[in-house]
Amino acid sequence: MTYVVTDNCIACKYTDCVEVCPVDCFYEGENMLVIHPDECIDCGVCEPECPADAIRPDTEPDMEDWVEFNRKYSEMWPVIVTKKDPLPEAAALDGQPGKRATHFSEAPGEGG
Repeated sequence: MTYVVTDNCIACKYTDCVEVCPVDCFYEGENMLVIHPDECIDCGVCEPECPADAIRPDTEPDMEDWVEFNRKYSEMWPVIVTKKDPLPEAAALDGQPGKRATHFSEAPGEGG
């Protein structure tokens, strides 16, 4: 099992989770974070730290796409280990459905 970052992180990018991760498996894109699913040790300490409830276990229904999404971008983006301020629009966009379609570009060289 692994944990993955899902839709609600997009355009919020709270980073409370990165400082508690014992294996530094979070990676930072322009407007979200991802977890490298092969590096995550399934300890679960990050999940309760996320104010946006964007970190979910891959055992929940329909997580396969998010596992692959996290894997893809964790191999492209730099690791993050220090907490930063969330994005300015985080509070307004927290919980908004469909952010992957409206606030994330998956064009080559642009993602996140």
